[in-house]
Amino acid sequence: MKAVRFNEYGGLDVLKIKDVEAPHAGPGQVRIAVRAAGVNPIDWKLRAGYVHDFMPLTFPAGVGSEAAGIVDEVGAGVTGVAVGDAVFGYGQNTVAEHAVLRAWAHVPDTMPMDVAGGMAVIAETATRILDQVHLKPGETLLIAGAAGGVGTAVIQLARQRGAIVIGTASAPKHAYLRELGAIPTTYEPGLAARVRELAPLGVNAALDLAGAGLIPELIAIVGDPARVVSIADVTAPHHGAAFSARSAEHPEHAFAEVARLYREGAFQLRIEQTFPMEHIARAQEVSAAGRVSGKLVIIMD
Repeated sequence: MKAVRFNEYGGLDVLKIKDVEAPHAGPGQVRIAVRAAGVNPIDWKLRAGYVHDFMPLTFPAGVGSEAAGIVDEVGAGVTGVAVGDAVFGYGQNTVAEHAVLRAWAHVPDTMPMDVAGGMAVIAETATRILDQVHLKPGETLLIAGAAGGVGTAVIQLARQRGAIVIGTASAPKHAYLRELGAIPTTYEPGLAARVRELAPLGVNAALDLAGAGLIPELIAIVGDPARVVSIADVTAPHHGAAFSARSAEHPEHAFAEVARLYREGAFQLRIEQTFPMEHIARAQEVSAAGRVSGKLVIIMD
């Protein structure tokens, strides 16, 4: 099969399309013929070696941690899914013609494959970090960097939990945040003052999705470092906040819940741009620029 591989840390030029042996589903796994695979910031951070200290790679390395496609092989002990089913979920080296998934959910009939391909990471991450800040109905949540894929999911899931959501983004993205149900504000200096005007009764929890050095300010706004979580700033624990990078033990629960909400018309995901596998370098370049609203997705022929 064809798959994206790279043999060393480096720039976009290290990404190559190679002919490799197709993987096979082991116990508790399924293999899919990939139709779409999400592009996430961790992809280019891994490729560039930015997270080598706690996520070292073995070369040759592949690209991608999520995908959607059609099941063509079912591993031992797997129930509730059959060859021919459309599923999305977590795997390894998913930017390829075939990929093995370790956790998955069925794709709703109303969900296009490009949307399904970008759904797993945002569904699991948003669910995990909302659980970590113990968000309750009626509370106010502040999201730094709210317009990307994870922010898109966090806003909607927090609203489903009955929370009020304030999200930071550049001014052109404010209409998008309002569409999702958030109160938008910009991310320039003076955030605390702007938030006080928007939430005079205070903010109960904050999520840092941007990694722009905001942790001390978010803690000051919330007043409790235990209710501030970052997925983008590894220094968060130095300030008493949490850095969250490890997937939940059973991410399929989050996948299934978001699939249900999508089926009911209560969840959406904007696909900002799609790319063929041959343009993986361009996809990572766009992701690294940090201006995406929603999700970028690789589409397989």
